Formats: sequence, structure tokens, C-alpha cells
Amino acid sequence: MSKHPLAPMEIMPLGGLGEIGMNLMVYGYENKLLVVDCGLTFPSPETPGVDFVIPDVRYLVENRERIVGIVLTHGHEDHIGAMPYIWPLLDVPIHATAMTLGLLEGKFREHGLLNQAEMIQAKHRQPVQIGPFNVTFLHVTHSIVDSSALAIRTPLGTIVHTGDFKIDHTPVNDRPTDLYSFAQLGEKGVLALLSDSTNINRSGSTIPEQTVSEAFAKLFPRAKGLLIVATFSSNIQRIQQVMEAAVAANRKVLLNGRSMVANVNVARSLGYIDIPDDLLIDIRKFNSYPRHQVMVISTGSQGEPNSSLVRIATGEHQDIDIRPGDMVMLSSRFIPGNEGSIWSLINLLFKRGAEVIHEKTHPEVHVSGHAPRDDLQLMLALTRPRFFIPMHGERRHLQSHRDLAIRMGIPPERALVIENGDRAVLDRDSLRVDGTIPSGRVFVDGKGVGDVGDIVLRDRMHLAEDGMAVVLLVINKATGEVLQRPELLTRGVVYEDESQELLEEAKDAIEAALALGSKGMDFADDEVVGPSEIAQRALRRFFKRRLGRRPAVFPLVMEM
Repeated sequence: MSKHPLAPMEIMPLGGLGEIGMNLMVYGYENKLLVVDCGLTFPSPETPGVDFVIPDVRYLVENRERIVGIVLTHGHEDHIGAMPYIWPLLDVPIHATAMTLGLLEGKFREHGLLNQAEMIQAKHRQPVQIGPFNVTFLHVTHSIVDSSALAIRTPLGTIVHTGDFKIDHTPVNDRPTDLYSFAQLGEKGVLALLSDSTNINRSGSTIPEQTVSEAFAKLFPRAKGLLIVATFSSNIQRIQQVMEAAVAANRKVLLNGRSMVANVNVARSLGYIDIPDDLLIDIRKFNSYPRHQVMVISTGSQGEPNSSLVRIATGEHQDIDIRPGDMVMLSSRFIPGNEGSIWSLINLLFKRGAEVIHEKTHPEVHVSGHAPRDDLQLMLALTRPRFFIPMHGERRHLQSHRDLAIRMGIPPERALVIENGDRAVLDRDSLRVDGTIPSGRVFVDGKGVGDVGDIVLRDRMHLAEDGMAVVLLVINKATGEVLQRPELLTRGVVYEDESQELLEEAKDAIEAALALGSKGMDFADDEVVGPSEIAQRALRRFFKRRLGRRPAVFPLVMEM
């Protein structure tokens, strides 16, 4: 009598594959779904005005009754940032370690969701049953405390989902990546490994975080005035290193930036950061200390508009200013896409007389939180998976990681690159893409979620590139006759005070078009048009002919 065949596993990314950020993976087994991470990504120049971007979760909403839980690997925005917007659509239990839940609670509190969600604290190496999925959190080092990989066990086999990780043997918090557990999994048999690909194209192994501490000890004494260190507010280990260096340099510490204060408070309450009682000072006492005795730990290392550090650099901060002799250190990487903003920030700081230290001049002031090639190779060697799927990266990262897995001995047919929306099907003998599920990107702009689409973005780009012009027509309501010369208002087209002659010519062109009527503007014979449509087309043609530009033209009609 033959055994009943085991159900296959479905692996369906809705974010984070084929891109950096917005991580969201869905695992399906025996008609149940497990969601891993729920992150956001930040807008690009092609999405003007958008605050951030979250995954399209139509598939999850349509299959809400099948979802048994959400598991979060760590507390970075690209892994938990979309939760306040997506969780209310699903309303399922959330599993995460203490620090991740602490950060998530702050987000849910801001959105009025804190008392609605069931949050279950996970502990490393302690399995938890979530529907048909037996999930064990495994500690990994990363640029935020309490980061985890996942061992997801089903009757079909074990899936290892690394999350974001690196292998630092001497981490600041003395908790290295749990290589022992990964090796044990490899001994027992791993069906599939899904591994972080972000740094696949960086050779070598992880540079220890202790290198950063050594750089602080060497560089901080050079600061003769105020010392500002900017880093990510979620990088609690780095903040701990900065504070220890501040003690050694005999400086008090001022936390600057709302998220910096909030995250340090969460980490402190959970025991993840050790701060001497007399080290921190309130911003109201900032000016009561000599500048050479104060260090500011600030957000804004990416040059984000309106961030605390940018306001300091522009002289717009209410309490903190930059003077000659001050030092500003950016203890973070130049994230791709942010280079322009960061260089602008650096130039502003130099202009105010500060010495600026950053990874391009002093690589030792920051180490990445992602595993380079040798560490990724070690993860493959320890787990020895039967199948391999690279994740967390653009297509070039995923492809390079697949190539590494093949060189490590995984047959090409068992190493598969998938992207958002693919439905990969895994059983004990094969791994393949079998169709797609709905996926995409949803734009969050202010309080609006999903109400900004491609058409709105196209209009914003149009306005940004070519400006706008408003033409005002006063028309007799009874006869349709234009009663007075058109009025023009432009923004982003020409400087009106110096372009009056051109604008008068534009009004002449509108009047001439109105006199000719619809046939003069080449409207179709069956097209119903009025003075506003004629004026709009005439003004567009005029600007295209005279300036080579296509501003957005808005006609306004006043009937009298």
C-alpha cells in the first residue's frame, strides 16, 4: 500500500525580490498561508511627493481566511514598515522577537492599532507551531538587535529563510550568528534555503563591528568643538558603540531626532543598550555645556529632507547649530539612490566649517549589516540545501547568488531565481514556477493609501518638468462671446516679471484661436468643443513653438 503523497510547498514573494526593500514572502502549505515580513521601500525620483511604497497585498486579502500568522525577522523599515497599513486588512497573529515587537508597538500606537493586534513574543531556538508550519527563530547578526533567521518545518521538509544577516564573530552585544543551529539543520537535511543576496557582489567576509569602535576611538579626539554622529536610529549596536566612545571622550550625549529617542527608549527598556545614568542630557540643557563636552547622536544620515541633521546643516534647527571646528560623522552607508542627497548634506556641513567624516573617506566608520560573498558561501555550506532560492536583491544580485550556489554544488535545475508575483512550487523532487499571483506597488502619500497611481504620478512629473499655466476666460453666458482679453498665470514656465512680452503674445495667440473657432485648432468635425478647449490647445501649441516646452495648461471659465 503506497503512502499518500505529501503536499507541495508554495513560495510566493510579494516584495523584496527583483528590488531592494519592501520585503514580503508568503509560504503556502496544506491550503494555509504564512506571511514572513511586511516592509516598505522609499520613493524614487519617478514617484514625486510619495512618502513611501508598500506591497500590493490583494492576494492576501482575497485569501485572508487561509492566513495563519505573520512572522517578522527583524525591526527594519523594509521588513516591518508596511505593517500599520497591511495588518488591518488581514487581522492575524504577529510573531516576532522582543525588540522587533517593541518597535512595532510604537508604530501601531501611532496608528491607533496597539490594543487590536495579537502580538506573540518569540524566543530564539524555541519552536512555535503556526498552523501547519513549525517555526524556529534563529539568532543572526545584522545592523539591528534581535534579528532572526527562520527554520520553517513542515512534513515536506525544512525551509531555511535567512532574513537579513551577516556573520560577525565578535559582535558588540556578544551574540554571534547561531552557526551551530544552521549546521544542525544541515545535518538533519534542509529542503530549501532562501538567502539574503544584498551583498553577493562584495568579496570577502564580514568586517567586525569592533573595527568601528576602533575608528571612533581614533577619530573622536580630533573634534575640537561639537561632535555629531549620524546613524540609523534602528542600529542599536552602533548607538551603543557611539555612547561608549562618548564616555571615553568625556562627552555628554544628546539624542536628536524623534525616532532616535523612541528607539533608544525601547532598547533601553528591553535591556539591549547600556547607558550610564548621567550620560544623556536634555536638549533644553544643550547650551549650558561647553560644545567640546557634548556629542549629538542624530538621525538624518541619508540627507532626508526635513530630517534633524539636514535642518542643522541648513541652520534651521531650533537648538543645534554648526560652527567652524565642529565634526560631523556619518556612521552609515551611502544607500543607492540617496547619494545625491547625502553629498548635498555634506557640502552644506563643509560650508558651515565642519569637518565631515563618512564611509567614502573613512570606510572604517561603517560596516554593512549584510553578508558578503564568503559569508553567503558559508551559509550554503552549513545548511547544504537540496534546493536554493536567492532573495532580497535586484535581479543582478539574485542571479549572482544563484551562480554561487551552483558553484557550491547545487544542480542548476534546483537553483531558481524568482521575482515578485511568481508562484514557485516546491516538492521533494522539483522546484518550478507555476503561474503568478497578483502583486505590485501601492503608494502611500500623506493619509492616502493607494489613491496615488500612475496617472497622478505622471501629472506630477509633468508639472515638475514643464510647469503649469492657467488661462482665465470671461464669457457671456447667453451668447458664448468672450468679453475681455484672456488672463494668464504661470508657475514653473517663465519668470513672469521678465516675460511680459512673451505672455502678451500668448494672449494674442489665444484670441486668434478663439476668433477662428474649433476648425482653426484642428478639432475633429464631430468633437464638441467650447472656448476653454480652444484656448487650452492654442496655449499648448504656443509654448511648444516658442519655448519647446509642454506645460500643463488649465483653462478656467467665468460665465457672466
